[in-house]
Amino acid sequence: MKDLNQQQWREELAKDTDAVIIDVRTEFEIAEGYIPNAIHLDIMNAGLFMDGANKLDKEKNYFVYCKAGGRSAQACMIMESIGFKNTYNLMGGFSQWDGETTI
Repeated sequence: MKDLNQQQWREELAKDTDAVIIDVRTEFEIAEGYIPNAIHLDIMNAGLFMDGANKLDKEKNYFVYCKAGGRSAQACMIMESIGFKNTYNLMGGFSQWDGETTI
C-alpha cells in the first residue's frame, strides 16, 4: 500500500488507464457524492466487501478512498493480505478531495 496525497493520487491515476477506483464508504456517505467511475465496496459490511474484492483482478492498480483516509488504508491492507499487488490510499479522503465529483 502506498499513501498518496491528493496531487500524487491524481497523477498516478492519470498514468494508468486500466486502474480501478474503489470507494469504501457507506451508502449514506456515497449519497453526498463520489469520485466518478468509482466502484462501491462498503468496508463496514465485511462480508460484502470481501465478496466484492475477491471478484476483482488482483494484478490491476487500485486507488482506494473513504471519507478521511483511515478506512481506505484498512481496505488497502486487507486487499494486500488476500493477494492484491498495488493499492493506493487517498490521504485525507473524499472530505479533502478537490477533483471531479458526482452527486
